Amino acid sequence: MRNPVRRRVAVATLLALVTGGAALTAPAPAGATAGKPQTVVSGNARFQVLSPTLIRTEYAPGGRFTDGDTFNVIGRDDFRPVRFTKRVSHGWLTIDTGATTLRYRVGAGPFTADNLTVRLKAGRQTVTAAPWAGLGAPDCAPGVLCEAEALALNGLSAATDHRDYTGRGFVAGFEGTGNSLAFAVTPAAAGTQQLTVRYANSTGGDGQNVARTLTVTVDGVAAGTLSLPPTANWDTWALAAVPLDLPAGRHEVGLVRTATDSGNVNIDSLAVLAPGAAYPAPTPAVPQPCAFGAACEADLGGLTGGARLADDHNGYSGQGFVAGLERAGAGVALTVTGVPAAGDYRVQVRYANGQAGNQPVQTRTMAVTADDTAPATMTLPPTSGWDYWRTASVLVSLRAGTNTVALGCPTEQSCNVNVDTVAVTTKGAPLLAPHAPLGGYRRGLDNVNGGARTYGGLLYQDGWSLLDDSASALHRPATGTVTQRRTAGQDGYVFAYGQDYRRGLRELSTLTGPTKLLPRWAYGVWYSEYYDRTATEFQGLVSRFAREGVPLDVLVVDTDFKAPDKWNGWSIDATRFPDWKAFAAGLRSRGVHTGLNIHPSILGSDPAFPRAQQLARGKLQKVGCNGGPDCYVFDFGDPDQLRAYLWLHDQMGAAGVDFWWLDWCCDSSRSTLAGVTPDAWINQQYADKTGFAFSRAYGSLQAGGYGNPGPVPTGPWADKRTTLHFTGDTISNWETLRFEVGYTPGESAATGLAAVSHDIGGHTGGLQEPGSEPGSTKLPDDLYARWVQLGTFQPIDRLHSNHSDRLPWQYGPAANASARKFLNLRKKIQPYTYAAAAEATRTGTPIVRPMYLAYPGEQEAYATAGSQYLYGPDLLVAPVTTPGTTAATTVWFPPGSTWTDYFTGKRYAGGTTAAVTTTLDTMPVFVRSGASRP
Repeated sequence: MRNPVRRRVAVATLLALVTGGAALTAPAPAGATAGKPQTVVSGNARFQVLSPTLIRTEYAPGGRFTDGDTFNVIGRDDFRPVRFTKRVSHGWLTIDTGATTLRYRVGAGPFTADNLTVRLKAGRQTVTAAPWAGLGAPDCAPGVLCEAEALALNGLSAATDHRDYTGRGFVAGFEGTGNSLAFAVTPAAAGTQQLTVRYANSTGGDGQNVARTLTVTVDGVAAGTLSLPPTANWDTWALAAVPLDLPAGRHEVGLVRTATDSGNVNIDSLAVLAPGAAYPAPTPAVPQPCAFGAACEADLGGLTGGARLADDHNGYSGQGFVAGLERAGAGVALTVTGVPAAGDYRVQVRYANGQAGNQPVQTRTMAVTADDTAPATMTLPPTSGWDYWRTASVLVSLRAGTNTVALGCPTEQSCNVNVDTVAVTTKGAPLLAPHAPLGGYRRGLDNVNGGARTYGGLLYQDGWSLLDDSASALHRPATGTVTQRRTAGQDGYVFAYGQDYRRGLRELSTLTGPTKLLPRWAYGVWYSEYYDRTATEFQGLVSRFAREGVPLDVLVVDTDFKAPDKWNGWSIDATRFPDWKAFAAGLRSRGVHTGLNIHPSILGSDPAFPRAQQLARGKLQKVGCNGGPDCYVFDFGDPDQLRAYLWLHDQMGAAGVDFWWLDWCCDSSRSTLAGVTPDAWINQQYADKTGFAFSRAYGSLQAGGYGNPGPVPTGPWADKRTTLHFTGDTISNWETLRFEVGYTPGESAATGLAAVSHDIGGHTGGLQEPGSEPGSTKLPDDLYARWVQLGTFQPIDRLHSNHSDRLPWQYGPAANASARKFLNLRKKIQPYTYAAAAEATRTGTPIVRPMYLAYPGEQEAYATAGSQYLYGPDLLVAPVTTPGTTAATTVWFPPGSTWTDYFTGKRYAGGTTAAVTTTLDTMPVFVRSGASRP
């Protein structure tokens, strides 16, 4: 019994040595400046208190900690000194900043859910979090079927777009080198095991239908090759197996697409079995009890009458939510334990209520029953879509101890909602927020038709998140050099902002660098269309803008300007642009800036190819791409290939170009530089050339492709320092317009990147009519007018399409007049937009702000986050997303201010909701009381 005591004494002594022996650090003197973070070391664990709400948690085998910058984290030394206490008691180290309390079990090894917790306040709610829970490789017990989507994924994503999978979905991808899934297994004894995988393999994105391979690793070392013959189609699943020799103890097993593997398969599940053993059946879900006073996942209750687990929307906590509440008898029942005494209690339900099929959006009701008591009726007003949630509550009578609380649909019309969490609390308790993401990001919206899965970033409703920087490489910004970490470990930053979401964004900005402030002209009006035009035609178009009285700040020239190939040629086509330098200079003299579209590939027949291949030392790879079979691509992570790629830009002769538009579409260039998000790496190179990158962000083409781009381990954190995010090629319809209203503020809240750029009008498909030019289309007039209105109040107002009209004079009188009015309004508010952008760079608060940034204590701020937002500090914007020349838009006016209609002058009291009617010449925009009308 004496050894543990001696260990604790030794650890306490070490802590005293590291921190100077003070239980309470000396307060920072007046005028103190930022410096090295204040540090507490406990064995191989190190904690650096950067602010009262931001603590670095680092575990390094052998105590080899990382002090240098990483590609993500460049501002660790820019925080001011913090007062905090630390103590060791009963084997636990406690660090208390007053706002955050972190506890770590001394000597417990790497961080887990069991040995490290953080406690904070989110409004009136006390939250205890385990930041490292669920990270790393999850355990998969021998003999048990483990669902692939529940394992640790790298460059892969969960999908549900094929049939007959088990669990919540399957893992799609293995399209790029390094894509992998991992799990841990601890066999009962050393010996040979069998890894069996349930998979589908049909015609892949490379056009082949052949046997595929993946490499099996054990503890990071290749241990075999899994061969996966074709299946009948992507809806058909088969089994494949490979032997594994496993020593005693816990091991991390991976399925990896290496450079020699073909990948391009879907994985549904796997199991580690005795050789020859039958593949196990999925483990049925068992309802779990719900503790009194806790926010419990509704899908862990007992589901009846067609209720089911789903995860096809955003913003939920846990593994999914309860859907299928569409008919009488459908419901969910939870066993609530620990009710302190008989009496009335509050049942809290977090729900989403969007448009159900062809039914109108409407208030729904739900019956809440506790055991044999009469049901209470909960009223559930609409939310601004299925990705947005509100918590409502109702009183019920409970007995002491354990109760069954059931939520149900009394009629066919009543429910039609999704339910995320349920809590039973005292009557005076605050509404409990679960660990649910606020906003989300995605590499691109390519092919998005009305909605898409996003990924959680910084902000969560219960007030904390972990920025896991373990995978990020070391970086020296002064030299641009990247080196890999010496040892593997855990390196993460615990944000504990509570309901002060703006503080979280400010500290993210300090830690990882501020969002890029673009040139003032970038916040004006852009025109870009994928349509083959000559220099003369572009010049005529610019003159037409002037004659029509429509402002133009930026002209983007799409891919057809190139030679010898319009897709990926590396010369300017002299038949279209006989004097590019004069063309660009002429536009500049008229106040118009220019950008050129680039696709990252080159044909072997291009005159510039021999020199490019020479500069690349022969390493450009011929893979075929959208330019044809004789197509070579680049590895931007290889210095020689990067040099060749950048040289191609320089030799093109594009003097006077203001920026390059890196359009990743359809080519397979990549970056194999470990420890740096591929997009962030190449975007940094463009920013070094022209001041900012105009590109997709946050991932790589190989991580899920265009249809389902998944996150990568190094995360979305560095792109904001360099990038104007081009969100890609969306479908032109009302549903996609509606999705973009909530997407922009959601992305900015998740990543801190303020400059988000959609194709205003969408890119292609959807609602199209014959256009005004040969081979072109146009939108319905009302859809065009309303999309231009949205663009007026977006970070970037960029009219773009695929051979589809986007110019006001290409539309009927009412849409023409509306578009002119709002494009001129965009120019008028350009100083306001630029000031908001500068504020974003200075403070981390984005240009387009979700309502909960300013009103975190209001449920309506979360429920309406998909239909309205703040544009800068003083404008409330609720874009119209319904067809017709007249629309009624429901607007929530936040409390504490009076809101004046920008166009009509009508005033609305704060804390109210109203239906605002507009025609095509106006939209719902309101000025906060006390602010000037921009």
